[in-house]
Amino acid sequence: MKTRKITRRRMLKAGSAIAAATAVPTIVPSTVFGKNAPSNRVTVAQIGAGGRGNIHLRSYLQLPGAQIVAVCDCYGSRMEKAVELVNQQYAGRFDKAGYSGCEMTGDFLELLKRDDIDAFSIATPDHWHVPIAIAAVRAGKDVYVEKPLGVAVAWNQALRAAVKRYGAVLQYGTQQRSSRNFRFACELTRNEYIGKLERIEAWCPGILQQYGSFNVKQYGSTAPAPVPDDLDFDRWTGPAPRAAYTVDRCTKFGTYHIYDYALGFIAGWGAHPLDIAQWGNDTDDTAPVYYEGKGEIPSEGLYDTTSTWDISCEYANSIKMRFMDWRIAEPIVSDYRKFTAHGTTFFGTKGWVSVDRGGIYASKPSLLNIKLKPNDEHLYESNDQFGNFIECVKTRAKTISPVGAAVQSDIISHLSDICIRTGRPIRWDPKKEEIINDPQASTMLNRSCRAPWSV
Repeated sequence: MKTRKITRRRMLKAGSAIAAATAVPTIVPSTVFGKNAPSNRVTVAQIGAGGRGNIHLRSYLQLPGAQIVAVCDCYGSRMEKAVELVNQQYAGRFDKAGYSGCEMTGDFLELLKRDDIDAFSIATPDHWHVPIAIAAVRAGKDVYVEKPLGVAVAWNQALRAAVKRYGAVLQYGTQQRSSRNFRFACELTRNEYIGKLERIEAWCPGILQQYGSFNVKQYGSTAPAPVPDDLDFDRWTGPAPRAAYTVDRCTKFGTYHIYDYALGFIAGWGAHPLDIAQWGNDTDDTAPVYYEGKGEIPSEGLYDTTSTWDISCEYANSIKMRFMDWRIAEPIVSDYRKFTAHGTTFFGTKGWVSVDRGGIYASKPSLLNIKLKPNDEHLYESNDQFGNFIECVKTRAKTISPVGAAVQSDIISHLSDICIRTGRPIRWDPKKEEIINDPQASTMLNRSCRAPWSV
């Protein structure tokens, strides 16, 4: 595609600045160029086309305000299937047989140079989230990035700084904020319909529970194996330490449960209930100051992330939170509500409210029938995480899951994991964002990158 001196992205940014001063629309009306005019659509490059990436693709395909123009993945067959899906969908929508406007590449760096791309949507293995997001932001792109945010607190902080410096729009993939029940549970809590908040319970699956009878000592082969012809393994590894390919390394199990690439479900699933805990506690700009507890890490095989945990946290305002994997949470939560795989409960002086993807529960049924008053705090309302991102790219408004909130909820996962790995309590200074009086633990807030990658 031709490189344009004044890109559509620059026009969007300039338009938002003008709108702030003159209150005029920032997007050219569809009546000028027609409903399918390029000026009405945010162009998206999908980075990662596996399980979660496929969900991204199908979500954007439902949004008339978005257009997927490129797909990138380290697996060739995934890219081919994704591009075929996109081109077939757009052929029908744009009434253009043989549409081929979506291209593919195994190298995301090529996409950074394209002025016709407004946004990156990142659904890669966890260790790639932050490096790609930072590169995209520096190249002038907006970013939707999956949870968990990064494999190191320092990486997350670097991304936050880049977003601020370059004025990027970032949406974090904690999509529960775009659900009515989660929002309402947080509104009941923040408006003290359950009384003054005293404590929180948050839980989610660990590796053993998520896969039923899965035994980490029986799976996760460490035996070297030939790299599939379909996979660019060196690029897949990217900033992580170099390692021999094994049949289990690049699978769903491996990408989530090998410490070189992820923290495990303490972060990957934990991001969801912790994000809601933060939202309901009105602590998007901070994190608990104390962490104490225990957990288990497999000692054999390929998988070496925390598999089960029970962490007690305390915020500076004395509110306490218990963060657990669901094996530990089940008997506790089942005492007061129907147990499900993951959720968040807020306990106040007058009652409790609990929420998961299956429903919302309360100590008194009448709590769930409350209508918020005009003077109550009404939280940011979104009905679609991807739709909210596209709209914010257009308007330059703040997303429902911004980078600041992402960093803070991710900090809880990291500090919980550090607490388990060091075997001792962790004290945190939320203003300086550093561990207090523990040099060894402090070194675990950062990771080095394999050359030539960096953050």
